[in-house]
Amino acid sequence: MSMRLSTVILPYVRWHEGGRSMWQRAEQLGFHTAYTYDHLSWRTFREGPWFGALPTLTAAAGATDHLRLGTMVTSPNFRHPVPLAKELISLDDSSGGRITFGVGAGGTGFDATVLGQEPWTPRERADRFGEFVALLDRLLSEDSVSYDGRFYSAHEAYNIPGCIQRPRLPFAVAATGPRGMNLAARYGQAWVTTGDPKLLETGTPEQSVQAIRGQVEKLAAACDTVGRDVDELDKILLTGFTPDRLRPLESLDAFVDFAGKHRELGFTDIVIHWPIPDSDFAADQKVFEHIAMEAVGQLG
Repeated sequence: MSMRLSTVILPYVRWHEGGRSMWQRAEQLGFHTAYTYDHLSWRTFREGPWFGALPTLTAAAGATDHLRLGTMVTSPNFRHPVPLAKELISLDDSSGGRITFGVGAGGTGFDATVLGQEPWTPRERADRFGEFVALLDRLLSEDSVSYDGRFYSAHEAYNIPGCIQRPRLPFAVAATGPRGMNLAARYGQAWVTTGDPKLLETGTPEQSVQAIRGQVEKLAAACDTVGRDVDELDKILLTGFTPDRLRPLESLDAFVDFAGKHRELGFTDIVIHWPIPDSDFAADQKVFEHIAMEAVGQLG
């Protein structure tokens, strides 16, 4: 199977002032999936325009025909599984079954405190993540769910008719630690990584490849523990957070070299950020589009 190329379109542009055209252009360029970040605000974009992920994806579904769409990623920070499941089923329906649900444990950024709560400890984030994913799996697969958990409850939560994609829309589980890897092995149709965050500032590209190789090996071990073939899972690399940063987007050759090294590790999907001027994701739009149209063919 050929390596797939996808993109992330951050939701910072008004729909009728260029937002719609970016999603349509992503489809024209042949991207496999276009994702968006599911945050209420994010890093340097916090004090500027920023729109909700699920309404944006609903609009994108109406503006495109075959492009897959997804969150990269949703977390428990400000989401509850019961209303989220209803929204995901509705989004899957309105898109004609084109949604991938990227999900992660969340972090300590603005989303972690925006509802007035204290940031959760790493252990509590992992505990909540496990319950969050397991309950969503049921809510998206069963007509009616009742559940009384440590963090989340559901009382006769009906989700009829369910997802168009059966038994539910696919989960792409972002994970680097053992508990997250276990969730990816149990519930994921795909696994997502950004690499090793410890290497971002001081590491080398070679060290990053080695660290990611180790993550892939841990995923395989987690799959083995639950009796699953690791090859059943797609493996997605979200770029821009390794020591290379945006260097792979400097030219087609640079990208093909970068993607090829990660394809050798077993990755099936590479995700690149849609260029945003004067930001951490600044890149030449023409080079970006050239990569979108030509890279997959060169990777074979």
